[in-house]
Amino acid sequence: SSQNLSEEFAEAARQLKKEAPRIQFGKIDVTHQHDLRKEFNIREFPTVKFFVDGSREDPIDCKGVRQASAFITWVKRRTGPSTVLINSTDQAEAIIHADELAVIGFFKELHNDSVEVFCETARDVPEMPFGMTASEDVCVKYGIQKNTLVVFKKGKPVHNEVLEDGRQNKLDLTRLIKTFTLDLVTEYNLETSVKIFDVPVENHILLFTPTNSETFNAIYENYKSAAAEFRGKIMFVLVDTNETRNGRVFEYFRIREVDVPAVRILNLTSDAKYKMPADEVTVENLKEFCQSYLNGKAKLHLSSEEIPEDWDKRPVKVLVGKNFNRIVF
Repeated sequence: SSQNLSEEFAEAARQLKKEAPRIQFGKIDVTHQHDLRKEFNIREFPTVKFFVDGSREDPIDCKGVRQASAFITWVKRRTGPSTVLINSTDQAEAIIHADELAVIGFFKELHNDSVEVFCETARDVPEMPFGMTASEDVCVKYGIQKNTLVVFKKGKPVHNEVLEDGRQNKLDLTRLIKTFTLDLVTEYNLETSVKIFDVPVENHILLFTPTNSETFNAIYENYKSAAAEFRGKIMFVLVDTNETRNGRVFEYFRIREVDVPAVRILNLTSDAKYKMPADEVTVENLKEFCQSYLNGKAKLHLSSEEIPEDWDKRPVKVLVGKNFNRIVF
């Protein structure tokens, strides 16, 4: 909530006052400041922006940061180095085991485009420690031969991403790394819904199924297998259709009991929904559906009631999904 974020923001301001007195924190209630709201194009609340070198132009957006500790890290990485330089295996071990998650960049040399992208990514992911190294000993210890980003979870490597100049960009890496703050498949509930939307992946796939059905375990394993392949590109969500509190989600996707298990893809930006053409929730069908969606080949799904016979009789026409596009556009 806004209240919570406001408190965390104030806590970050208090702590940074001692450490970095040059950084000023301010709060604006834009309900009364219409000019400022317009000038900085404020559309959602709360919004946090960082102004650099006394300039009003192009402030940096601070998105998805909720804890005071992450605010502090975010600001520090904007005003100083964004990653720790690792020179020894002991130092690497210390960073890898300090938190639940850690991200280490292993490089042949520390001056190339991949290093630049890695450091930019670190600025946008303040929730976890970032380190980078060009030490041969460290690379040998972890068996790394190419420029590689490695995500460690609870001290163990869970993902290796080979970094090739020009192939990855900051947003792709940010998406990928932030997904490790969630499970491979995230079950939808009130608590996780906030976390799901904090990860900047705009494509979500949802599996609607009762979690107590006999076929659930097999379906869930298939879903997890597909999830591993599309990590960072599509967020895999599970919706338990037995949970009455999920009613609004079923309504939104127009899912009825006879439809389950059902699989849908939602694009958060356009709000477009897509239905998996196959009925069986197999790894093959899931992969095919996800790939066709990413290639722009999936068919838009307009869940719609039938067109009423008298839709055209009165001056105000009755529109449903099936005739909406044809009549309106």
